[in-house]
Amino acid sequence: MAKLAFLFPGQGAQDVGMGRELAGLGGAVGDIFHMVDRVVGFSLTRLMFEGPKEKLTWTENAQPALVTTALAAMQCLTERTGLVPDYVAGHSLGEYAAIAAAGGFSTEDAIRLVRLRGQSMREAVAPGKGAMAAMMNMECDVVEEVCRQAAQETGGVCVPANYNTSAQIVISGHKEAVDRALELAKAKGARRCVALAVAAPFHCPLMEPAARVMEKALAETRMHDLRIPLIANVTGEEVRHADDVRHLLVEQVTAPVRWQESMEHLVELGVDTFIELGTGRVLSGMMKRIAAEARVMAVNVPEDADAILDDSVLMGSHRLVANAGRASV
Repeated sequence: MAKLAFLFPGQGAQDVGMGRELAGLGGAVGDIFHMVDRVVGFSLTRLMFEGPKEKLTWTENAQPALVTTALAAMQCLTERTGLVPDYVAGHSLGEYAAIAAAGGFSTEDAIRLVRLRGQSMREAVAPGKGAMAAMMNMECDVVEEVCRQAAQETGGVCVPANYNTSAQIVISGHKEAVDRALELAKAKGARRCVALAVAAPFHCPLMEPAARVMEKALAETRMHDLRIPLIANVTGEEVRHADDVRHLLVEQVTAPVRWQESMEHLVELGVDTFIELGTGRVLSGMMKRIAAEARVMAVNVPEDADAILDDSVLMGSHRLVANAGRASV
């Protein structure tokens, strides 16, 4: 039987209006939106549905908003189709949604943890001291060398933060070092390197204070072995044991996201269908670059789940839970 993976997007996918149609379904899907407001202590859902976008983009708001929408989209999809993934994976922040989807911790804990994660990441580095940039269509070893040289010349931190695809690697660190890396890349003939508008330099050693905050919070959170294997950001390999998951979530704060490696591993494991759950289609676009032959879909609104239910080829080739489908909703 063909294999299926659920993918959960990371920060940057947020947008005003996210989750509004899903929340309108009520029931178990709507309950997730009620829960997030209670957990964060204010109406995050109003901010998600109405904006302003600037406030929604704040790290401590964007992270729980994205996890909420991702898990609501998954609830909608599973209610309507009964599809059960063989694997889950999440990009950076999205790993928390993936772990909740696999039974590692509750939805409430996932939202609580990422709210704290966003706050601690924002506080780890003073505004203006850090930066990130996307290095487009550069060889991996060239990007790594540019980072090493920039760090040496400036005395700062500059490292790869996201190995997204062969055409896109994101770097992170001190602003002076990242700026110098951009200069060095252009001197080497790079055609497109773009500084990113971010709240903090994610996935680099400067995030160490946030890693310690998350280490304490995760140690105090009840966790279970995963029902569905997770392909971890840090290693690109399968993980199921609760202690391993907890350790990798701490390491993930300062380590690079090995997304391309993770997706290639899923293909090697026999996954031929990928469903992105939540907001936008960023991961879908990456997946088409990584494995052009893979079947890739996204569920942002209820109609997306209906389209998957009507796909007889997909529905006939993947695992289903009992008593699922349109009639059971």
